[in-house]
Amino acid sequence: MPTLTWIGKEKVITHHHDVPFKVLAHQYTFNTSAPPDLGEPSNKIIHGDNLEALKSLLPEYEGRVKCIYIDPPYNTGNESWVYNDNVNHPKLKKWLGQVVGKDSEDLTRHDKWLCMMYPRLVLLHKLLAKDGVIFISIDDNEQAVLKLICDEIFGGGNFVNNIIWQRAYAPVNTKKRFSPNHDFIICYGKDINALTFLLKRTDEANERYINPDNDKRGLYKPGDLSVGPIVEKQIYPITTPSGRIVYPPKGYCWRYTESRFQDLIADNRIWFGPDGNNVPAIKRFISEVKDGITPMTVWTYKEVGHTQDAKKDIKTIFSENELLFETPKAIKLMERIIQLATSSNSIILDSFAGSGTTAHAVLNLNKKDGGNRKFILIEMEDYAESITAERVKRVMQGYGGKEGTGGSFDYYILGEPLFVGENREYLNEAVGIDKIKNYVWYSETRTALDKFTPGAADDTLLGVHHNTAYYFIYHPERLTSLDFDSLVGINVQAGQYIVYADNCLLSKDFLFRHNIVFKKIPRDLSRF
Repeated sequence: MPTLTWIGKEKVITHHHDVPFKVLAHQYTFNTSAPPDLGEPSNKIIHGDNLEALKSLLPEYEGRVKCIYIDPPYNTGNESWVYNDNVNHPKLKKWLGQVVGKDSEDLTRHDKWLCMMYPRLVLLHKLLAKDGVIFISIDDNEQAVLKLICDEIFGGGNFVNNIIWQRAYAPVNTKKRFSPNHDFIICYGKDINALTFLLKRTDEANERYINPDNDKRGLYKPGDLSVGPIVEKQIYPITTPSGRIVYPPKGYCWRYTESRFQDLIADNRIWFGPDGNNVPAIKRFISEVKDGITPMTVWTYKEVGHTQDAKKDIKTIFSENELLFETPKAIKLMERIIQLATSSNSIILDSFAGSGTTAHAVLNLNKKDGGNRKFILIEMEDYAESITAERVKRVMQGYGGKEGTGGSFDYYILGEPLFVGENREYLNEAVGIDKIKNYVWYSETRTALDKFTPGAADDTLLGVHHNTAYYFIYHPERLTSLDFDSLVGINVQAGQYIVYADNCLLSKDFLFRHNIVFKKIPRDLSRF
């Protein structure tokens, strides 16, 4: 498989390991209805650098996100985006804080873009569920190289399709050659074999189904009985009820053998027209076809909206004197993506959230079908609260004469790092013991810590996973030890015990005989 190289690649392909793990600091809850169920994930809006925020989501969400949509900078040279990842590479250090310019002004703009995207895509891949899917909006500036790095990260065999979105409906006559009127949406699955995409059947599609002979099986669509290439034994005369003899068209044969055709006649699955004189057709019953339509790869503005629709939508939410977001995506576009990729209880993530269209689409669909989809938005710019979160509030409450969708979300900023010190060698007790426990459990099991673990009255027990019990014996104001006294608190049955503490006063032989693994705090805490 072809691979791509660029300035700084050797550092950024593992840069996600160097990103400090920061906890999410809760700022407030916005709620329009009954208090949310504390036992399930909440909608989240996070203000902060999306690379750090994605890493902060891992303990709760790795392998759980069903649908990811991102709309990263297209790197046109007109966006004024800044490369700010603190990668330990001399050439990359020079880029920090610099606005990325046009090709004629900045010969490394594509390198910067790739260095920015790669570690984010790695973390997004970790967050995807096994049957999850990612959609990435892009244009010609970076589409080709984006495909190559996605092949590296997601696997070329998990490439689903490159969708064409017709974002504009009229030419820009000031263009000298072509007037681009489409964007790409590149689609990859975590495991392509786990994916099935179906669009909801439209009224227009259902109108093609008829039942003129009152077949008890209901509506059907007459289908062509001729196929190619020719199979000699499937060329035979068919006599219609009116007595007319018909053959398949030249260069074709019938779809079925003669004996199979007679079986279909006996089962009333062949339609000869209202007068019994037409070329025979196979009845394809709506009750027997798959419950939806296979989507195609060109999405027209009539189907999913265009950029002018998106701007009109946001102008109905915000007044003229409020700051407007200039490049929103169409709500219908996002609704289609979410309909294709999710079920009623899925988690949807957008780590370049912009004006919050993804959340708007999630809320719309939940209202339409009674679903309980959850969204996670990440936005690093200062408008994260004034536009992104504010839009979501207004959609929930209602705006411009539109009824609100209801719902709630929690608003976060990036908080303290979990590890401090020059080499991140110390635990940061300021984050709180619960955040530390969540991290320890995730680092061991790669699953989210169940807040309602049976036996959790013992506050040293984190839980049991794959027949291994995990204990975290820790106190911020004194040293803790794994000794005979602390063993009294180990009261669950398991095949193995992993115990974190500051010190161990038990012999290696005793630990071995009782299947106990001691891990020293903070030395043996994994950094991921």
